[in-house]
Amino acid sequence: MNVNADFSLRVLLHADSIEWEDSPMPGVDRRRLDRVDAESDRVTTIVRYAPESHFSSHVHTGGEEFIVLEGVFEDDYGDWPAGSYIRNPPQSKHTPGSKPGCIIFVKLCQFHPDDRTFVHADMNKLGAIPHRDRVGVSVSPLYKDNLEDVRLEHWEPNADVEVDATGGAEFFVLEGGFDEGGESLQKHSWLRVPVNTLVNAKAGTSGAKVWIKTGHLKDLN
Repeated sequence: MNVNADFSLRVLLHADSIEWEDSPMPGVDRRRLDRVDAESDRVTTIVRYAPESHFSSHVHTGGEEFIVLEGVFEDDYGDWPAGSYIRNPPQSKHTPGSKPGCIIFVKLCQFHPDDRTFVHADMNKLGAIPHRDRVGVSVSPLYKDNLEDVRLEHWEPNADVEVDATGGAEFFVLEGGFDEGGESLQKHSWLRVPVNTLVNAKAGTSGAKVWIKTGHLKDLN
């Protein structure tokens, strides 16, 4: 089943307002944001693990990227508390679960097939560098290659923020909120914009902490 599979369209979803649906594994629920029903099964979703729940061991042939939003996510590589940013590349294998329960924002099957780079970062401990050309914006780099740029951006209260989305972009609000395109985004809002977009946002009175990925949609339109 395709979900928001037309990457030429702007999509805004407030994840916390989407109903949970069952996954194939007991105790694991999900909220779909986008999905391409193809052999690769490209998907972006919010996943909730009940306490003591787990998935069976599996290989991520197309890679897995996720942020722990609540609780502690556990797998073969470690225990990852809220604020962890993880990239498990293609052909990585693990048995995911959570003793206390957790919620993650996760993207599957969206890596280059030759990528073998693991990233395990605690975003709570990362420093942020003021952007030299964008007033009110500080950046914590997470991952960058010739296909995509992934970072955590900190927007000061009421900052006017411009984001070049020539290659498309995704935004996931971790704290605070912002206005864009006449709509308001708050914590756990997800925005995807198509290629050749220039995003003009206005941070809220409390500022915003936003996970951003750019450049990765240029070959999908």
